[in-house]
Amino acid sequence: MADIARLTEVIEPEATALGFELVRVKMMPSEAGDGGMALQIMAEDPATGQLVIDQCAALSRRVSDVIDTLEEQGEVLVEGAYHLEVSSPGIDRPLTRRKDFADWTGHEAKVSLEEKVNGHRNLRGTLIGIEGDTITIEDRKAGVLAFPFDTIHAAKLVLTDELIAATQPLDTSGAEDIVEDEEEKADD
Repeated sequence: MADIARLTEVIEPEATALGFELVRVKMMPSEAGDGGMALQIMAEDPATGQLVIDQCAALSRRVSDVIDTLEEQGEVLVEGAYHLEVSSPGIDRPLTRRKDFADWTGHEAKVSLEEKVNGHRNLRGTLIGIEGDTITIEDRKAGVLAFPFDTIHAAKLVLTDELIAATQPLDTSGAEDIVEDEEEKADD
């Protein structure tokens, strides 16, 4: 399928060159509904915690160019057909880096672990933080639990009023240029 570590090695310098931080590289079923696969790249501008459309497009072009070049040289990074999806992590973002757990301390998160810790694999509660390589969360059911970063299968923030208030507003530039089609409007 795809070597995510190798893809990350290729993609991260392209994101960095544009001033972005790579949040996640993942192969997943395409949202196009065509049964294909998607190479999903999430990145953020450290100044805003998001990417706007032009930034997504710039990163997409750079990544496409470098993957094409490597494939021309004989290195196959992704087997078969796939779509490239570049996006901002969004408000209820995945927590993939150690710094994410520090940056979002005090907010609610869902964490799925590779193995049970004190009898619990799926946690939901307030992030207490990270110290060294140990994440601490106050789970709604299990209370305070600590676990190594490397035992996390998946983690993401939970959309709450507090998270919305703490998140910088999305860039809405260009929104005033959106023109609604009168025909579509009449169908509503």
